[in-house]
Amino acid sequence: MEFTGFPVAALDFYDDLEVDNTKSFWDAHKAVYDEQVKAPMVALTDALAQEFGDAKVFRPYRDVRFAKDKTPYKTHQGAFVGVAPATGWYVEVSAAGVRIGGGTYLADGSDLALIREGMAEEKSGKRLQRILSGLERGGFEIAGDRLKTAPRGYDKDHPRIELLRHKSLLGMKKYGFEPFVHTEELLVRVREDWRKLRPLVSWMAEQIT
Repeated sequence: MEFTGFPVAALDFYDDLEVDNTKSFWDAHKAVYDEQVKAPMVALTDALAQEFGDAKVFRPYRDVRFAKDKTPYKTHQGAFVGVAPATGWYVEVSAAGVRIGGGTYLADGSDLALIREGMAEEKSGKRLQRILSGLERGGFEIAGDRLKTAPRGYDKDHPRIELLRHKSLLGMKKYGFEPFVHTEELLVRVREDWRKLRPLVSWMAEQIT
């Protein structure tokens, strides 16, 4: 299937799902999900696979075993291309439109320690700062969970303490409802922005592989 954009029906589907997140709604609209959401996402990630790698298109079902929120379905469709543990590129469609990103979304103890070593080291830490500054100038938001204080073993006056507080680090960009998300131009935009995110993805992967 050739990618031609996410139909308006894909965003409308998630608008309605946020109002009625039930099995009865899902069963009645599963064909809309399959044809208007999942199929375009698979087509988009297939078109990007030769350059970036195969994507994992996430299942639409929430794991509610230990959650207070028992609504059964995710209110977005995401896909992820991994190059290292929890590190790679991301694309998502939801009622809020389309957004993309790249970096490390979750680091465990040992991987996080290695990432922080790279942030603290003068040469690699400054390289990361240059990468992030370039992304911000290019319209990306630098996101990720952060500690409120300095991580254990690092001085609060470290010149890169703001980086060291990160537990995850991502460059994100929201396309929202821009008209191009409904056309084949979205493929061009995602490819270009994933390329811009490659230095960040590569930096993060270098630390933990």
